[in-house]
Formats: sequence, C-alpha cells, structure tokens
Amino acid sequence: MDKKHPFCRKERELKFIFFVGVPYNIGMKKFTFLLLSTFCVVTSAFSLCVREISNAEMPVSGTETTFHVVVDAGHGGMDGGVTGKTSGVKESDLNLSIAYRLKDELEDAGFLVTMTRKTEFGICEAGETWSKKRDMQQRKKQIRESNPSLVVSIHQNRYSLPSVRGGQVFYKKGSDSGKSLAVQVQERLNRLYQKEDVNPRNATPSSYYLLECTDAPSIIVECGFLSSPADEGLLLKNGFQEELALSIFSGIMGYYSEIYGS
Repeated sequence: MDKKHPFCRKERELKFIFFVGVPYNIGMKKFTFLLLSTFCVVTSAFSLCVREISNAEMPVSGTETTFHVVVDAGHGGMDGGVTGKTSGVKESDLNLSIAYRLKDELEDAGFLVTMTRKTEFGICEAGETWSKKRDMQQRKKQIRESNPSLVVSIHQNRYSLPSVRGGQVFYKKGSDSGKSLAVQVQERLNRLYQKEDVNPRNATPSSYYLLECTDAPSIIVECGFLSSPADEGLLLKNGFQEELALSIFSGIMGYYSEIYGS
C-alpha cells in the first residue's frame, strides 16, 4: 500500500498507538508473552487498515485511485475581500495562505490538487482587463475543466457585531454529498474553535455562485470573522492557519471515510 494513499495518512481518523512497558526484572516468559501480544495487536491493526481499504469501492482511474480536489482561494488582486478590523489584513491574503497549507496537506496524502488562484492577483485571461465577473467565470472554467472529486473555497467572514466568532461552512442547496462534506468540515472547525470558547455552528445550505460550478460536492469555508478582533488575532498566526488547514483536511478525510469505508 502506497504510504501516500489518503486512507493511510497519519492524520487519518483511525489511529493506533501502542506502548509496551517492560520492567527490568519481568522474567523471560512474561516478556515473550508481551512481545507476542504486541505483535498480534500490530498485525491485527495492519490487517484492519488493509481490509478497510480493500473492501471499499474506490473510484479508479487506470490502475491508481485518483482523488482530485480543487482548492479555491477566494478574492484576489483588486478584490481584497473583507479586511481585518484591527490589523487591516486583507481577506484575500489570508485565503491564499490557508489554501496553500491545505494544498500541502492534501498532496502529502496523495491527492491531486488544482489551485484556482496561485498568486496575490485576481484571475483573468491573458490580455484581458480584470473584472469581478471575469474572475468568477475563470474560476468556474478551471473547476469544470479539472473535473474534480470535490471543491473547497477558502474565505473569511464578517458581521456587524465583533462578538460573533468562529468558522462557518456553506454547501450547495439540495446537494446531499455537499452537505455530508460540509458537516464533516464544520465539525472539525467547531472543535478547533471550542478551544477558544466559541459556540459551535451548523453547516448551512446556500446558492453562492461557486457552489453551482460543478455537480461535485462543493463547500465554502469561512475560516473566521475578521470583524472580530479575537478571530483576527488567531487568523494572523501561522500556527492557527495550519490548524485550520488540518481541520479542513481532516473533514475531507472524514467525508471520504464515510463514503468509501467498509
């Protein structure tokens, strides 16, 4: 089994941790028994992992399993999105940073990843003048040409009250697969923000343009509220951005495990 297979990565939901303590004067028979017991547990765990993957009905392209994720960093260029209430940081910059972190996590796990926006600039054809409409059309074009397994668009939120905090996930209205993906990611974001005493949120159906670009499950992940100084402070930290990327990645893994697990 390829160590980069998505279902065998160390961040996977199913983890096995083994610890064997052997006192100095334990005696050979007890030591041998513990050694054999540990071997049996490890062997059983390995067999379970292989059996779970082997029994799953995985989508196959040629001779290898292919999971293709489009990661969209929202806004860019002249469209900076919302700005931080305290620092003035642009949403577009945070989106790109978190999107690249998510891309790294996915690629390390063996996924094929397409980024709609790779730089700080907006998206348009060569020689064209940028406009919001053209930008969104180009994102739609890239998504459709990629024929992805799923789409994740990274954004930041805002609200009139600075006390409103936390991550929020949107999915396409009427999409059962989109809802399943959104629920998995929302659960991970809730866990992350729970450490900051932020109330949990629910995955929410919506009709945003980007959610309508493909029949593949698509979500918009609002990572936090830049209108909240508390969220803004977290979002500016590299460590928290990494935690966000890992939370989204974990949600994606949970979605695939739910669908293809035995």
